[in-house]
Amino acid sequence: MDPWKQQLMRCLRLIPLLTVLFIFGCATTPEDELANLSANELYSRAKEALNAGDYETAINTFEKLEARYPFGKYAQQAQLEIAYAYFKFDEPDSAIATADRFIRNNPGNPHLDYAWYLKGLANYNRGAGIVDRVAPREPSERDTRALRDAFNDFTQLVKSFPDSRYAADAGQRLVYLHNQLAQYEINVARYYLERGAYVAAANRARYVVENYQRAPAAQEALQVLIQAYSKMGLNDLSDDTQRVLDLNRPAPAATQPAPDEAVEP
Repeated sequence: MDPWKQQLMRCLRLIPLLTVLFIFGCATTPEDELANLSANELYSRAKEALNAGDYETAINTFEKLEARYPFGKYAQQAQLEIAYAYFKFDEPDSAIATADRFIRNNPGNPHLDYAWYLKGLANYNRGAGIVDRVAPREPSERDTRALRDAFNDFTQLVKSFPDSRYAADAGQRLVYLHNQLAQYEINVARYYLERGAYVAAANRARYVVENYQRAPAAQEALQVLIQAYSKMGLNDLSDDTQRVLDLNRPAPAATQPAPDEAVEP
């Protein structure tokens, strides 16, 4: 073969390799795209992802903004946005941790009320596990730790920021949570009653009467007390409790708020 033809063949064989190298050399990753963006550009990119429901991308971009510009004007807002994105991404523990960090690091921030509000919502939803999604249960049938945390968060919001735009909604949720916590105690009391643990049932019911007087469950607590006292042969106490029940009409049940609704910070 002629030398020039051999040279031509070698060049032709190099073309695919050069093409691959060119493609890989020119390819960019999402990380590369964010590398040289300003704080304003990063914030805009993150907000676009958040508004589009791409919470994972939003979280990643907001975190880069916060890490790269920790003292910039967007840093504190980015923390709140991250907490909100985690909440919408169904990561309540991460949302709570981020909100806690914001509260701890920014005691004078004007959006502190929203951090407490979002933390309360996340704590409420944290009480609902995968079982509740398959076969939903009333919150009163769950472990109450998350509900109590939510109650404390909303209480903090209402007490510390009575004029907050979130205070009215938090107040309604407090009423609902108050009733659910009372109902949980009744569920446990009835569990004891069905199993013949009458003293334990009476103690639980009495706790509701003493601590949740305005809850609808207080009426059920009196009924449980009547049954428990009767089973234990304490007829005088049973009769007295019946008279109290007859004198009190059942309170109207509270309407459940939508616990997964939240507005952006």
